[in-house]
Amino acid sequence: MNIEPRWCVLIPCLNEEAAIGGVVQSVLDLGIPVIVVDDGSDDRTPAIVGALPVTLVRHPTRRGKGHALRSGFREALRQGFDAVVTMDGDGQHLACDVPRIADAAKRYPRHIVIGARLLDRQQQPMSRRRANAVADWGISWACAQPVADTQSGQRWYPREALDLVDLPAEDFVFEAAILIAACREKGLGVASVPIASRYHGDFRGSYFHPVRDVSRITFYTVARVFHYGHVMASYRRSRAHGPLLFDAAATSTLTKF
Repeated sequence: MNIEPRWCVLIPCLNEEAAIGGVVQSVLDLGIPVIVVDDGSDDRTPAIVGALPVTLVRHPTRRGKGHALRSGFREALRQGFDAVVTMDGDGQHLACDVPRIADAAKRYPRHIVIGARLLDRQQQPMSRRRANAVADWGISWACAQPVADTQSGQRWYPREALDLVDLPAEDFVFEAAILIAACREKGLGVASVPIASRYHGDFRGSYFHPVRDVSRITFYTVARVFHYGHVMASYRRSRAHGPLLFDAAATSTLTKF
């Protein structure tokens, strides 16, 4: 008998007082438990979240997104969850996409599921689109399988991925590291659910620094490609077919975007 995994939504955040209340409430309205990790905010974010029926984990000082995710993973494991869906606290990820991601995870149980920003891509600045395309190419190579939107922060992580919580990677590199290690060391697959790109509106400036963070991710990814060996075989596997895209609402499984 298949037992449904117990899961929650994990929201790492830093100075998100303008949006965090609405983001958290939109998830609660779906009846999904929420863990929020505040990474040392100095605005009203902790007070807003603290007034809601969620688990709030606070860092006394800023430690970066990687540490925020680690803290959230550890708390989810402590509470006995089998999986988490991560989403950002600035409003760019919508709660209405979470059930679609969970449906894909049910269809593909040993997969990380990514909310891939493949719809309304004209919203995405050209520089970010190019940088993401390069990241997808390199990280897919390191994963030895094709992956769509490797830079999206809206993801389903199953238990086997959560067990990689202690990977030695920091900041935005952590998300690339856990994706690569889950594929290469745990044998997980990757599926993606198409979601909309949202770059216009009252979003705060991104904490992602294109030059610095892309460089760090690139160096890490190249090192992982050589670490696992079989370099050309891994590349061929990453290009053998398109990424696995799944949309339960359309009752379809796609392969190429």
